[in-house]
Amino acid sequence: MEWTPEAEAKLKEIPFFVRPGARKKIEKWAQELDVTIITEEIYQQAKAKFNSK
Repeated sequence: MEWTPEAEAKLKEIPFFVRPGARKKIEKWAQELDVTIITEEIYQQAKAKFNSK
């Protein structure tokens, strides 16, 4: 799964100890949507989805 530099920068705002799990969760969600590149927009959508639970 490819990440844009902007999305990677946003991911780095997440504490390092939960970052791998967050990356995996975002990538899994993106795969379900048939998205192959994680952009900042996709990152923000995933963040909103997972933070609403």
